[in-house]
Amino acid sequence: MNYNELIIRDLLDKNVTSSKELASVKRSFAKENKIDCPSNIALLREYHSLVNKKRIKKNSEIEKLLITRPVRSLSGVVNVSVLTKPYDCPGECIYCPKETNIPKSYLSGEPAVERAKKLKYDPYLQVKNRIESLELGGHPTDKIELRLIGGNWSSYTKKYKEWFVKRCFEACNDKKDRTLKLSQRRNEKAKHRIVGISFETRPDFINQKEIDEMLLLGATKIEIGVQSLYDNVLTMNKRGHGVKETIKATKLLKNAGFKVAYQMMLNLPGSNPQKDIEMFKELFSNPSFKPDYLKIYPCALVKEAPLYNLYLKGEYKPYNREILIETINEIKKYIPIYVRIERIIRDIPSPLIVEGGAKSSNLRQFIDSQKICKCIRCREIKDIKNEEVFLFKEEYEASDGKEIFLSFEDKNRKNIYSILRLRITNSDTALIREVHVYGQATQISKKGSQHKGLGMLMVKEAEKIANKKRIAVISGVGVRDYYRKKLGYRLSKTYMIKTF
Repeated sequence: MNYNELIIRDLLDKNVTSSKELASVKRSFAKENKIDCPSNIALLREYHSLVNKKRIKKNSEIEKLLITRPVRSLSGVVNVSVLTKPYDCPGECIYCPKETNIPKSYLSGEPAVERAKKLKYDPYLQVKNRIESLELGGHPTDKIELRLIGGNWSSYTKKYKEWFVKRCFEACNDKKDRTLKLSQRRNEKAKHRIVGISFETRPDFINQKEIDEMLLLGATKIEIGVQSLYDNVLTMNKRGHGVKETIKATKLLKNAGFKVAYQMMLNLPGSNPQKDIEMFKELFSNPSFKPDYLKIYPCALVKEAPLYNLYLKGEYKPYNREILIETINEIKKYIPIYVRIERIIRDIPSPLIVEGGAKSSNLRQFIDSQKICKCIRCREIKDIKNEEVFLFKEEYEASDGKEIFLSFEDKNRKNIYSILRLRITNSDTALIREVHVYGQATQISKKGSQHKGLGMLMVKEAEKIANKKRIAVISGVGVRDYYRKKLGYRLSKTYMIKTF
């Protein structure tokens, strides 16, 4: 007897629409039939099989209920993190852990690390494995944000970096090609399109040569380890660069069209809660900074880092949970609406953390329940809403240019549907650095909270506002076809260009 089919039919008969009802039906059925409670993945697989065989009708509500961890695709895309091989990092940061046969700053037990170790750091297998896992959980995988992590990307050899990225494209294309350029061209129409690529690197490694290489690889976003805006704190932690390198890197990256993400650390030796709060005030009041994305990482004290020795000597003590939460709650007051806070804590397993508030893996949820945040992530729509949307425009000076942030939101600005980042400098070419439509990821061929024309409307508005001879879009390889066919842009080197 196929119990999974019986449960699916029971869910349809009872018109189940909530997770609570779903759990109740599963428990009752398992108890009555003396079987283990089936997983959502198993039920989702059975549901799709029944639909394909035309034994039941498609039901979008049941599909949504059975998706495992829906948050993975609520931002309109799915993220695939791929770890590079262990390689020497030039940094000597005292807070950074180093474990044998793992890229520096990463540790065993982190989900991406465990996947990479199991697959021997093979980029092709890592991407394939992650796509299969996401599909099993019911997530659309035709729009992929590829995040390449592990140590310092800029330290790897050019040959390795090109090979690594090419293998990621080949995994999405399910086809091997002679060159990276051919793989990228194939991906424009592939089943799994890479709509964005991000690299992790250090501010002191950013120069024009590095930027040109990253553009050719298909990068659209760069995460830089800024950590602190205080030179004395950076020196005390042996970071190896100062604030001036961060200012220079930020300007170079924005002028190339990249989205810029800062990784910031709280609770570093030499800092304190008040200094951390003042640092974030400076981050968004000083035009030399103003990143688009943020990762706020409280310093995690682990035995694998040199900082542990200072702790043993009584020369360092991490913030406790209460102080950390209070500090982050205060910091959130100064986050502008054009910023997306991606993370507030690392995935380091709590047993590896010796002491401090960074042991709380659910820190973000607790903080979000305390304060209302204006950042993009806290306001992204989760699904289609029957409400009127309005186009908002914010202007601010940053890195010797004007940034224009367009967004479609509800009238109270609690729900954000889509965003566009436009950069204008003295050049005769304006730059569209990002276009993103939020909501549950929707297959390219279908409509949902995405594919309703909001992105197109924003691009047309940006063209009017820019009033320049040309507009260049730093487009992910998998989105080039959209700009070409829907908006009349053409590929020139690595940018989609429109001339007026």
